[in-house]
Amino acid sequence: MNTNEIARIASLVGVPARTTILLALMDGRAYTAHELARIGGVTPQTASGHLSLLVEAGLLVFLKQGRHRYHRLASQEVAAMLEGIMQVAALGRKTPRIETGPRNPGMRRARMCYDHVGGRLGVAIADHLVAEQAIMLEPDVGVLTDRLQTVLAPIELSFDQTHAASSLPLCRPCLDWGERRFHIAGPLGQRICNHLLDNDYLRRREAGRELKVTAKGATALCHWLGAERWSEV
Repeated sequence: MNTNEIARIASLVGVPARTTILLALMDGRAYTAHELARIGGVTPQTASGHLSLLVEAGLLVFLKQGRHRYHRLASQEVAAMLEGIMQVAALGRKTPRIETGPRNPGMRRARMCYDHVGGRLGVAIADHLVAEQAIMLEPDVGVLTDRLQTVLAPIELSFDQTHAASSLPLCRPCLDWGERRFHIAGPLGQRICNHLLDNDYLRRREAGRELKVTAKGATALCHWLGAERWSEV
């Protein structure tokens, strides 16, 4: 790897306005340049310059739909990089009491981590799948077992292990920024997240990464995860 390229990416992410824009895009949505300018606290002209650099570096992708133009994170790898930076930044805080992750209680409970569920709920789901021997989490990859379908059945979710044609793993561990334990990323994590949203177990806020657990979702997830584990969410 070219060290100059590493330094270039680090310098791009390190500008506060760009950092704010990138973290806003961690909710998995696509935003217009004007929306991102407002989020980043800069003028539209300044935001346009930042966005061009981020697209050129492969951190963002530019999408055009009709008359509208949007930007979003380019890949799961970019999201994982940002999550890692947040973890390292949190370690550098010198405070009498160690408090990691977001301060917002809702964000700590459940949030979008690009395209999968993070927060205490994401960790609880990962713990449940591991305890039920549906997956085995290794440092860099998650291994699916033949028990996965049985364990997902109570929430009426199926997952086709042959559906991903890419070389990417179907499941991978993602170290949660707040909990410092693993939740699940990759196609399996994305499928679980989409299922919980589609079935109104979770709802997305109009803006931001926070996920709200509905009354329907609380009942179903408590039944699936077990009362003891659910009490920790």
